[in-house]
Amino acid sequence: MNILGIDPGYERLGVAIIKKESDQESLVYSDCVETDRSLDHYTRLETVGKEIKKVINQFTPSLMAIETLLFNKNHKTALLVAEARGVVLFQAAVSGVEVYELSPLQIKQAMTGYGRGEKKQVKEMVDRLIKPEKKIKHDDEYDAIAAALAAGADSLYLARLKKTL
Repeated sequence: MNILGIDPGYERLGVAIIKKESDQESLVYSDCVETDRSLDHYTRLETVGKEIKKVINQFTPSLMAIETLLFNKNHKTALLVAEARGVVLFQAAVSGVEVYELSPLQIKQAMTGYGRGEKKQVKEMVDRLIKPEKKIKHDDEYDAIAAALAAGADSLYLARLKKTL
């Protein structure tokens, strides 16, 4: 089974595909979708949509894990990211990809055993679990891989996480 992981963003959106076979996961693809600041807002959203559609068509994931948003102090940025996230959710829906929405706490819990784990710990666990063959350039890629790995965990475990966090 292929699992698509998404770390939502507007300027840079993390994307990863992991292949899960029984208890083994491997990284098939990871990258960032970057949008050009000089383009209109709707054109940037179109870029996100087209790139996600390409990834879905190429790797045919049966499941997508996407991180929910944490609102920070910059509400304008949060709204832009929310719109990009909506485009990604739309592409999953029209492609028939099941969606798991996971909070950052749930992803950290699944990756490190502690919902308030540090970003460095998540990176270390990603490196241990999948041993990436390519150099991962951005934190957004790590976050997308971690989301996919968390969604690939046992569904009973995921259900328990959703209830407790």
